[in-house]
Amino acid sequence: MTFSPAILASRFRQLEDVAGQPARYVIAFSGGLDSTVLAHALANLKHHDEHFAGREILAIHIDHGLQPESADWVEQCRERVAALQIEFRSLSVSVQLESGKGPEASARDARYSALHAELRQGDWLLSAHHREDQAETLLLNLIRGSGPAGVAGIGSIRRFGTGWLVRPMLDVDRVDIQEYASDHGLRWVEDPSNRDRRFDRNFLRHDVLPRLKSRWPDIAARLQRSAGHAGEAAQLLVDLAAIDVEALGSRTDRLPIDALLRLSAARQRNVIRYALRDRGLSIPTATQVERIMNEVMPARVDAQPLVTWPGASVRRYRNVLYLLPENLAEAVEACPLEGDEFELGDGLGLLKLEPGASAGLSKGLVEGGLSVRPRAGGERFLPYGQSHTRELKKLLQEEAVVPWMRDRLPLIYSGDRLVAVGDLWLAADAVSEPGIAVRWIGRPALH
Repeated sequence: MTFSPAILASRFRQLEDVAGQPARYVIAFSGGLDSTVLAHALANLKHHDEHFAGREILAIHIDHGLQPESADWVEQCRERVAALQIEFRSLSVSVQLESGKGPEASARDARYSALHAELRQGDWLLSAHHREDQAETLLLNLIRGSGPAGVAGIGSIRRFGTGWLVRPMLDVDRVDIQEYASDHGLRWVEDPSNRDRRFDRNFLRHDVLPRLKSRWPDIAARLQRSAGHAGEAAQLLVDLAAIDVEALGSRTDRLPIDALLRLSAARQRNVIRYALRDRGLSIPTATQVERIMNEVMPARVDAQPLVTWPGASVRRYRNVLYLLPENLAEAVEACPLEGDEFELGDGLGLLKLEPGASAGLSKGLVEGGLSVRPRAGGERFLPYGQSHTRELKKLLQEEAVVPWMRDRLPLIYSGDRLVAVGDLWLAADAVSEPGIAVRWIGRPALH
């Protein structure tokens, strides 16, 4: 298949049947051949296809800091993206080389964790994986002893945080990508680590797959078909997990432990992986899943055990398993609430003020200016719909708000008067009917 912007456009339209039209296209832009071709083709669509003309495109380059040339690569990427009239952003990450996963997996975890934090509601994160990448991934996962999901290789689309992770070039051969780059005179970054055969993927790419291709020229297509068959089996496991999650209460940010324990161990593992994937969190290793099942789930009701890995964490409080980002921002700093949206920090979502609620903050109060503050202790107020002034601490205890979120709750003030606690309570003397609602978008589980 010869690659072109028209082929990319056709693939995007197919994927829109699954995910709807994106809020933004966010390209995971390494600056290498594949992501350079993807960015060029997408820029072409933006400038020449009405369907894509109004779409915002952002290219994000992740600087892992593992190569001495990485700072120079950032500037090269910036220049090439600017030439395409695409917005560019560079992020530096710290790769946890001591994680035990190896440098490739550790760098991938750091990269996707950073990209996850940059996505907005409805964004598509675009990755330029192609057919040979799929073949390499399938072989790697077979060697690692992966199950059906691993043998299924790379999926073309899946939920990722508040958006979607989309791989529109999985059916494209590397030779077609190279031909496109040559035809358009594109230049790209050459990472010398891609030739280092100490890394498993490079060994497969440079030594194993060429030998296989010499015997079976269409080996990549054959492996892709096998991945498709495994994908069907993996989808059945997803369907089973969805049925189990519905029976557990239809929420993937929190799982009731007693009910989860009534499932077989295999179905417990399946539900945990499904729920993490549904939340856009990184999938744990088999060892980490066993720690969840053997350390977190059987813990005392009054304990607060924690298992964490790059990109996710799992906690227990009372009889519930909570699935969370690896890191949650600490308590918000006191600052004015300007505009109708306020970002709360990593993993905490955002506050949004929405007019037209049947009951909400009064318009005059909002127009007078609001601020967001962290808990300081000793807060008291009269919640709307209640008859007595209450201590916030007591309310949080009565509502069984999880301990790690109590000091992360955003408190909204008018002057020195507490008028709202996130989207949990409004102060009675701050409410009008109709009024302006406080919405907490992307709120972590609180109960």
